[in-house]
Amino acid sequence: MPKLKTKSAAKKRFQVKKSGAVKFRRAGSRHLATFGKTPKQKRGLRGTDHLSDSDAKKIKENFPYAR
Repeated sequence: MPKLKTKSAAKKRFQVKKSGAVKFRRAGSRHLATFGKTPKQKRGLRGTDHLSDSDAKKIKENFPYAR
């Protein structure tokens, strides 16, 4: 049986950790200075976070070899 392929789009946007949590970077953080974002919005877009369990389940379907 051939190897299964990982979805390229998911590979670029998400990372499945050993614990099974799915790490992602927040959308909208590319151009923080444009379009009048408030300081509160800019702080909220910093860094990374983990998806909820229901969303993570959908994303893990794109990673056939993730645990």
